[in-house]
Amino acid sequence: MVLDSKLRSSLVLPAVCAPMFLVSNPNLVREACLAGIIGAIPRANARSLDVFEGWLAGIGEARAERLASDPAARIGPVAVNLLTRLPEEELDHEIEVCRRHGVEIFISATGNPALVTQRVHAQGGKVYHDVTSFKFARKAIDAGVDGLTCIGSGGGGHSGTINHLALIPRIRRIFDGTVLMAGGISTGAAIRAAEVLGADLAYMGTRFIATQEAGVDPAYHQMLLDSTSADLSYTGGISGVPANWLVKSMERVGLDPANLPHPNGKGVNHDHLPEGVQPWKNLWSAGQGVELIDDIPSVADLVVRLRREYVEACETADMADVARLADLAQQTARVSAAEDR
Repeated sequence: MVLDSKLRSSLVLPAVCAPMFLVSNPNLVREACLAGIIGAIPRANARSLDVFEGWLAGIGEARAERLASDPAARIGPVAVNLLTRLPEEELDHEIEVCRRHGVEIFISATGNPALVTQRVHAQGGKVYHDVTSFKFARKAIDAGVDGLTCIGSGGGGHSGTINHLALIPRIRRIFDGTVLMAGGISTGAAIRAAEVLGADLAYMGTRFIATQEAGVDPAYHQMLLDSTSADLSYTGGISGVPANWLVKSMERVGLDPANLPHPNGKGVNHDHLPEGVQPWKNLWSAGQGVELIDDIPSVADLVVRLRREYVEACETADMADVARLADLAQQTARVSAAEDR
């Protein structure tokens, strides 16, 4: 594992509350950080940079107050998702504002991350870039990113199609930076599984949509509780890029899941959808981790649960290792005894 020791020591779990468009709000991110994981937020969720700076200031004040009252507390950092196609001058300004509020980790999700990486590095930050294939991973590595968020099959949002069992080990083989595993993670045991496969951090979206602090329509919460992976449709017909969408959400806004309109052009867009239908606002996505969601807890309670499950998974694995070593020792002893005879 190559996770920075300072970052790891600030976390109670090697996990990220992923930046979700129109979902991640200051309350969700603040509570994720205070619970001891990385809280990530898209810059695009704020109407202006001034508003966004106010959000960062508020989160920073809450983190400082917690540390003042409990200096030993583990408080996760804030990460910011930036657009990759901003003009260079505007990009520099947004990075500078974020850095002024202590942001060190920046997330890029689409397009070529070369410019973002160059400008973030110039101001002393790090870049984690989303990838869904080995081809995109190599391009991001060539761009000099510090981390790769590897989105495997079963993720919500813009998901990939490669199984994590192949995706994570292969990328770990070619990349010595920070590796994040994304897609279908809803439990602490899955966070531990990400580490076993070679990832440094687990990237969790859908599980945190189903929390009290997430800024979503109550109907979205209920749909997550009522749905399974059979209620998802993996298609590029909604946003122009393949993602998993809730079928009931499509039907709710009058779309026929079996006969979706075709996107205009390439890349992320929704101009082809009927008027008033907007992805993530009233047309909702979810990952296959929805199979394991049956409540809407607070972020604090969820992280405590995930931590307990994670520790149990680590301890179970340790006990299994001891048992295997004991069995191996017994087999070796029997072989030695037979050879002596």
